[in-house]
Amino acid sequence: MRILSGSIASVVPLLLGLSSAHAEQTPQQLVDALSAISVKFQVLDNQAADGGVDCSSLGADWGACNAVNLTLTNGDTEISSGGWALYFHSIRQILKLDSDQFKITHLTGDLHRLEPTEKFGGLAAGASISLPYTGEYWQLFDTDFMPRWYAVAEGAEPKVLAATDTEDLSAFLAPISGDNWKRNNNDNNVLMTAETRFEKNTRVSPLDASTLRGQIIPSPLKLDVSAEDLDIANGLALSLSGLSEATLSVVREQMAAAGLDFSGEGAPVAGRIAAEAFSGDLAKSGAYRLNITPEGVDVVGYDEAGLFYGLQSMLAVLPADGTLTLPHISVEDAPRLAYRGAFLDVARNFHSKQAVLRLLDQMAAYKLNKFHFHLSDDEGWRIEVPGLPELTEVGSKRCHDLSETTCLLPQLGSGPSSDNFGSGHFARPDYIEILKYAKARHIEVIPEIDMPAHARAAVVSMEARYQRFMSEGNEEAANEFRLLDPTDTSNTTSVQFYGPRSYLNPCLDSSKRFVTKVVGEIAAMHAEAGTPLTTWHFGGDEAKNIYLGGGYQDINDDLVPWKGTVDKSVQDKPWEKSQACQAMVDAGTVGDVDELSSYFAIEVSKILKDKGIPIMQAWQDGLKHAASAADFATDTVRVNFWDTQYWGGFDSAQDWAAKGFEVILSNPDYLYLDMPYEVNPAERGYYWATRYSDEAKVFSFAPNNLPQNAETSVDRDGNFFTAKSDKPWPGATGISAQLWSETVRTDAQMDAMIFPRLLSVAERAWHRAAWEQDYEPGREYIGGETTHVDHDALRADWNRFANLVGKRELARLDRGGVSYRLPVPGATLADGKLKANTALPGLAIEYSTDGGSSWQTYDAGNPPAVATPVQLRTKSPDGTRTSRIEILQ
Repeated sequence: MRILSGSIASVVPLLLGLSSAHAEQTPQQLVDALSAISVKFQVLDNQAADGGVDCSSLGADWGACNAVNLTLTNGDTEISSGGWALYFHSIRQILKLDSDQFKITHLTGDLHRLEPTEKFGGLAAGASISLPYTGEYWQLFDTDFMPRWYAVAEGAEPKVLAATDTEDLSAFLAPISGDNWKRNNNDNNVLMTAETRFEKNTRVSPLDASTLRGQIIPSPLKLDVSAEDLDIANGLALSLSGLSEATLSVVREQMAAAGLDFSGEGAPVAGRIAAEAFSGDLAKSGAYRLNITPEGVDVVGYDEAGLFYGLQSMLAVLPADGTLTLPHISVEDAPRLAYRGAFLDVARNFHSKQAVLRLLDQMAAYKLNKFHFHLSDDEGWRIEVPGLPELTEVGSKRCHDLSETTCLLPQLGSGPSSDNFGSGHFARPDYIEILKYAKARHIEVIPEIDMPAHARAAVVSMEARYQRFMSEGNEEAANEFRLLDPTDTSNTTSVQFYGPRSYLNPCLDSSKRFVTKVVGEIAAMHAEAGTPLTTWHFGGDEAKNIYLGGGYQDINDDLVPWKGTVDKSVQDKPWEKSQACQAMVDAGTVGDVDELSSYFAIEVSKILKDKGIPIMQAWQDGLKHAASAADFATDTVRVNFWDTQYWGGFDSAQDWAAKGFEVILSNPDYLYLDMPYEVNPAERGYYWATRYSDEAKVFSFAPNNLPQNAETSVDRDGNFFTAKSDKPWPGATGISAQLWSETVRTDAQMDAMIFPRLLSVAERAWHRAAWEQDYEPGREYIGGETTHVDHDALRADWNRFANLVGKRELARLDRGGVSYRLPVPGATLADGKLKANTALPGLAIEYSTDGGSSWQTYDAGNPPAVATPVQLRTKSPDGTRTSRIEILQ
């Protein structure tokens, strides 16, 4: 590995100042000694401004900052001099370090460097040093703190600090205690403890098996269930016409996984396609009729997707206990929304092909049909592109190379080695396999290559290509796909704190050539897989300089304490000083560099049109300077709409529909699955949009009457809000659930963040509930006051759904190998007896009174007499996994 450590080289001579006991210590021995240092964070104050810290003068966005104490404890080897550094990940910018023995330098993104100053007094074996610092915003959840610190000295291989090489964040983080789970003094969220969770869980109650019999997720338009069963112990005799061989193979695999024999003379299962048999609301792709009678199973699909979905519903009603019977049911069904999506980010942290295929399996089972595949971002490029090898040779890997010529610098807890969670890509055959796998399950793969912002992995890779060809004297080839304008000296910082190389330059012909090349190669993979590329996702989001945002004020303004104070005169908009872009402004091609993201989107749409790709999709802010969808060359333009409800999303979505865009609702306060499940620091996730999104909240989302959501949820601070829109609203084309991967490093973590919440997404995408109101312009919904929504009907519907998930669907996920999140139990003591419950009835609850040495199964019918503290957890139906442990004090 190439090791380039920048400023550290200037202090290497200080190694000569080691004490005589360590005079022979090599750089690698020094790094080995440093790797034995343990780290401990303790959040002191998440409302530091209220505690007297002048967050504004430190430059904190919106004047919000936190106070943290960092303790380093040495191992058994004295560290007596400089010439070294510790690199670590912090999603919060560190504004001030209260120590003259060390300094902290921000490098890029979340990567920081801690190194000794000339005043460093050494660190004896076993000694500790306290380093208090002030960081921006808040650190409310454990996952704000990233693992895998690593030590560096010139001439040595970097090495991860062993104490931080773990996904158990408690190894280097003290519990976030007191009121530090609150964002501010107006935070009225409810901290989930054993007692508050118990109270919340009383909103659901167990239902008996007869009530759940024959129920399907997602719910069908019409379902009739009778008391009789079809015995399928002798297997099934399949007579299915109209399915492709690949889809038929999927159905057989699903039946085999469910323990069904379909090779003999068992109960007949007949399936066919007959579009003419459907009319009205049922005459659409994905519609089906399913009848299970004493004579067997009959499935009729409007199209192949409908036939496939009818068979999914047949499999859905199999008893969870493995009994080989099917209830007699009659179903008429069709999807509510044409676009029913799930989004996976493999750029921030990579996830394996096996994890992707597992996700596609479950999407198919729950009738989701669009897989939005986020393949590039600042942190990584994840797909092989023939002819551009640097994209994966450099852009898919993370390692400690400060020049970023061989790899990207480590991010998000990945550590310094290219063999880490942050590195990886899909080779061409991998991607083609994923495409074929999805097609067989009636899922469209929508690739996203994010641009012109969030493009650092591509920019760095193409700079490596530029340097390679320039070293060979081939300037023409070097510039063919270069994404930077060498004249651009703009001082810009992205929303995730990357520098100017975070932005592809939209004013260069070479950028258009790059897009043409990438689109063409990915389209060729789709063609080879037999599934033509019909939708291209442009990305387009967040092409801005964070320091020019509303949360900062210029040092020459009339200063207020609730904004960060920065010198805006030295800040530039992206591409502001690019001569190529200024020439376009001067020529009137765009009015200002602000418009370049939308301009480039239009240019990319022309490339797509030339490639025969009819649909372009983007995050809505990337198209905000376009007058309407008619500005674009493709037949259709979709926007992923990601405004939060309480910040006006209930009204601004209508604007996009009015401009002719198809709207895919992707609201982060409901549909970003990287948000925590509950308000508790031990939960995983970011929380800029909401403090929690559990299965019940997602279930309550009303996609076609956005103001209604004000009655059924709260804002980020747990407060009611009011919503009303006077604008026409034709309805959304679809909804999509997003998993961004900043805090999600492992495949198991990926599963746990997606499931079981994705089942609630599938329910709302497919089925309109009776408690959802029609949209009426001008109707006002006031949280905590109005009652336009039938809340009793909503609670009853959720209770049914929660029982289905807990008593049947989790067992299905077990069989599918999905490491879903198990809900943490609630508990309280009543007259000395333990009362415990769970958000998903049917799950086993275990308790321990001896600190976890032994566990007993909780019996609600015979609650045990216990003394606190008591530990509690839920257990998966297959008995292989348990939830996070809760302690009733």
